[in-house]
Amino acid sequence: MKTVSSLLNDEWYERYKRISKLNIRSSIYDTTNRCNLRCKGCFFFSSGEDKAAREETDIHKWERFIDKETERGVNLAILIGGEPTLYLDRVEAFYQRLPTFCASNGLIKVPRDRFPDMMIGLSLWGDENDEKLLRGKDAFSISSKNYEGDPHTYYLYTITPKQIGKTDRIVRKIRDAGLKIHMQLLSNDEGVDGFSWEPKELSEIRREMDEMLEQYPETVISSKYYHKIITTGEMLGRRFGWMECPSVTEQFDNRNPRPKRLIHFIRWASDLKTMHRCCTSNTRDCSTCKDGAAHMSWVMVNKRAHMRSTEDLQNWIEVYEMFAKLYQFIPW
Repeated sequence: MKTVSSLLNDEWYERYKRISKLNIRSSIYDTTNRCNLRCKGCFFFSSGEDKAAREETDIHKWERFIDKETERGVNLAILIGGEPTLYLDRVEAFYQRLPTFCASNGLIKVPRDRFPDMMIGLSLWGDENDEKLLRGKDAFSISSKNYEGDPHTYYLYTITPKQIGKTDRIVRKIRDAGLKIHMQLLSNDEGVDGFSWEPKELSEIRREMDEMLEQYPETVISSKYYHKIITTGEMLGRRFGWMECPSVTEQFDNRNPRPKRLIHFIRWASDLKTMHRCCTSNTRDCSTCKDGAAHMSWVMVNKRAHMRSTEDLQNWIEVYEMFAKLYQFIPW
């Protein structure tokens, strides 16, 4: 019988023990329906999720709701939107109660005297040309000034097919700003011409992502196994899709047989009552989803499947470590 200890040497076993104690229980919260950008391909707006629920404005109701979430066992609140920084009182209500991650476009600087160690993930959609086309402005030029050298901030670099051959320049810019970077791929929910992935392009960007990790290991928070999964959509011979995704809201999960999934995961709308189907959108075709967190979670909930060899289990550990670093459960 294969066990964790029999598959790992002392070094890897210590790494395993560090993450095995974390017991991460996350849910996602639409902090607001508003945003100060309108990005082409943003699943929140392209799927109409901004109109799915009327936004709750009473901060005391937010506080009571969050208290109930902590009682439900949530120990990681992932705040999205819209743009959460438009309503810092709601962000603070989470931050004062449980570990909180804030996804932001970085146009508004979060005051560190108020949120000294809250992890912030800054969205980045390519180089200046891509950002102007997809987002209406070069958001990086603003966000990098707001967060330069911040130890609790990283860039979530959503790579587009047009970024092939250009990622080195982007990674160096982020390194020079004293920040970390994590990479995922654009799902192109709005079908913007020239921004959908072809198999050859996915193979090329995988090699490029691997090269960035090798060249900038102190800046890039990632793993080659993650790169393989997100570019191929396959894990251990299984194909990512509705019947595999772990990030489905529990109350919507009528799959049979039910796959391995995040425990008690819910994606809440901003009225604190409505629930969305999954961690992205109700309208996305799951077979085309390239969401980085969903694919990381897919690996993480399938530990036992990765216990078939030492290499597979080490791959699982690396992905779990990556997730834990990005959400500040273990240090960089």
